[in-house]
Amino acid sequence: MAARRPHVVQPKEAAIGVSIYVAAAIAFGAALWVFASPGKGAEFFAGWITEYSLSVDNLFVFIVIMGSFAVPTLYQQKILQIGILGALILRFAFILVGAALLNAFWWMFFVFGAFLIYTAYKLATTHEGDTDPTKGRLIQTLQKFLPMTPTYHEGKYSIKMSGRRVFTPLLLVIVAIFVTDLVFALDSIPAIFGITTDPYIVFTANAFALMGLRQLYFLVDGLLDRLVYLSYGLSLILAFIGVKMIMHAAHEAGWEVPEVPTWLSLIVILVILATTVILSLTVGRTRKRASG
Repeated sequence: MAARRPHVVQPKEAAIGVSIYVAAAIAFGAALWVFASPGKGAEFFAGWITEYSLSVDNLFVFIVIMGSFAVPTLYQQKILQIGILGALILRFAFILVGAALLNAFWWMFFVFGAFLIYTAYKLATTHEGDTDPTKGRLIQTLQKFLPMTPTYHEGKYSIKMSGRRVFTPLLLVIVAIFVTDLVFALDSIPAIFGITTDPYIVFTANAFALMGLRQLYFLVDGLLDRLVYLSYGLSLILAFIGVKMIMHAAHEAGWEVPEVPTWLSLIVILVILATTVILSLTVGRTRKRASG
């Protein structure tokens, strides 16, 4: 619909969309809990909440990309829809590869766990503005070698000017979004495998998290700046899951190491997210009063 009828998404429309997808995810998780098992339901909820919270971090980068390329609001919905479809395809491929590796080599849990702890460290120590995806080598190469027009032309990727095919900035935006999707998939897929190794739950948790991302972008565009501690909360979640994966690998190796149950993972993730949001909003109000 976004491609056929581009329009500016209003907060009410975005709120309805987010509510529908969240309700659908909760209903799906409840169905798993009842008709499969409480363990499967808990795995889905823990995975979905983790992937959804990590997807919120994607929105920071999406906002940077949209702002850097001065994307008209009219076309942002179309770009997000294409980017999220690409993310689904990339994550599905990563899920197949990750599941095959973990099934064939139990010690890959050590690798994935260490990678998540490293990612948590990078996320906690990388400050906003340190990286700009629009200044990456791939984007700069495309700008150098492809004939480009500086303006958008009714949401088209390329047009003919003086008998010559030239590309619009929309192509660069899509490439930047896909590169971002790839980077975030490298983080999020190992994270959910630390919660469950069931490929079906891994994919459905990712699908439900990504489906509501487009509407969430328009709903929280102004709110994201207030979530000043979000990156620290996400880094704690990644570090926790990384340690959980390493403990699981040690248990598989025969060491006397306890395993972290899924219900405890769900509680830890919810507590970290709630604390992060409350602290961020509290600090935001305090700063507003001080400046006012």
